[in-house]
Amino acid sequence: MSYEWILFDLDETLFDFKMSEARALAYVLASLNLDPEDAGITDCYNRINKGLWKELEQGLINSTELKVERFRRFCLEQKLNEDAQAISDRYIQSLSEQSFVFEGALELCQYLKENGYRIAAITNGIKQVQFGRLNRSALKDFFEAVIVSEDTGFQKPQTGIFEHAFAQIGSADKEKMLMVGDSLTSDIQGGNNVGIDTCWYNPNRLPNSTGIVPTHEIHRLDELKSILTRSKAKA
Repeated sequence: MSYEWILFDLDETLFDFKMSEARALAYVLASLNLDPEDAGITDCYNRINKGLWKELEQGLINSTELKVERFRRFCLEQKLNEDAQAISDRYIQSLSEQSFVFEGALELCQYLKENGYRIAAITNGIKQVQFGRLNRSALKDFFEAVIVSEDTGFQKPQTGIFEHAFAQIGSADKEKMLMVGDSLTSDIQGGNNVGIDTCWYNPNRLPNSTGIVPTHEIHRLDELKSILTRSKAKA
């Protein structure tokens, strides 16, 4: 088969979200008179945040609740008498201003456009953050559609966010779609759930012990080109 639509995850696939997150968190911690270099403090936040994003994937919490709940729990554990909503607003604003594109991401998007592929993004996240970072990047003009979980009421791996994406891009031809992302439980499981081919971006060559099977696996972004070339040859 020959793919027409490449559906990208954003965070940790095309964008270095960990760097953006670290810088935004450092800013917020400093505003609370906490030491951003204190591993115990940052580990506390990261543990709480990671757990809540897992709950989001499972449909146990929505993104609006998540934004504030992580700081409510953080303040509780750190014994801080602070307004979690105000901290959340500060953090989201800072995070939306941090935009770091992975090496090879721009070149890949240029290649896809030059070779007639159509590009969309399907991302779990917060609209202000995702569009803020995307619009500050060199990738902003490559996407024909950007579907954010906060807008749809669904999140990967739920099929609802993919169905929303299909409607937005005006295509229901699943055989011509390829989902590319770094998360087995979100991107790959989501693609599998809705019946489209998937490509697991696994730059650290992590073992897959989940039972979730991607159609393809790559370790560098430019390896996607060979997958697309082979798929054209078989068409």
